[in-house]
Amino acid sequence: MDLRKLKTLIDLVAESGISELEVHEGEGKVRIVKAPLQGFAPPVQYAPAPVIAAPVPAATPVAEVPAAPTGNIVTSPMVGTFYRSPGPGKPAFVELGKAVKAAEPVCIIEAMKLLNEIEAGFDGVIKEILVENGQPVEFGQPLFVIA
Repeated sequence: MDLRKLKTLIDLVAESGISELEVHEGEGKVRIVKAPLQGFAPPVQYAPAPVIAAPVPAATPVAEVPAAPTGNIVTSPMVGTFYRSPGPGKPAFVELGKAVKAAEPVCIIEAMKLLNEIEAGFDGVIKEILVENGQPVEFGQPLFVIA
């Protein structure tokens, strides 16, 4: 479904009284849900909870927080599914310890059935691969560390 059609459907839902619309076109499916308006629920007042003094536990050891990766971080430019190789059964774009150039592809992120090659963005060596193959990723999520 093209973007103009999708925008038209979104506008229809926004302007109408319906709260949800689902459209099937070929093998594709689009579902648009209008969020409920905020502020229409009556205010709820809560009585403050009584304060009860609790015994103070003995000092507990603080868990160590893993150190943040050092080097240049390649982050996901979109939400989608992370793939290390260009196709099933094909070798990965990069491996640990491999030297890469800034314009070299390091992975693919599939978003809305489109495969998007992600470039390293930095010259260097792959120090860490932070995502597993086939794992969903979020916008801005770290994918690789390049030193």
